[in-house]
Amino acid sequence: MAIQLNSGNHEAPLSEINVTPLVDVMLVLLVIFIIVAPMFSQAIRVDLPKTTAPTSTEPVVVDLSLNEKGQLYLDGELTNHDLLVEQLQDEAIEKPDLVVRIGADATTDYQAVAQLLSTVRAAGISRLAFSVQSP
Repeated sequence: MAIQLNSGNHEAPLSEINVTPLVDVMLVLLVIFIIVAPMFSQAIRVDLPKTTAPTSTEPVVVDLSLNEKGQLYLDGELTNHDLLVEQLQDEAIEKPDLVVRIGADATTDYQAVAQLLSTVRAAGISRLAFSVQSP
């Protein structure tokens, strides 16, 4: 602690903080980090092992359409709500990565689409997509 002599020979502590050493240390650390930082961003070369496992396949998509009259089409073939659950369950057993793409006419009642979603979920299908037209 620095001591300052006052005009009465009384010793009093210096009330100012000297920040010069702190600034010097911070500048040295900044320079060190600027020099070392590019070394951290370089990638390490690693030879990855080769496998014979197939890469991920594209999901199987089944189109389910509902027109304004309430008729259901599964991949272009007319079906009804009673058979739909069984047909979707059979498809899901054959193709575990099954995606059902639902398309409905723009004038179709929302209740009919909600019922269709409920039917698809009852069949155990969890992956859904919706068909829309871009303007």
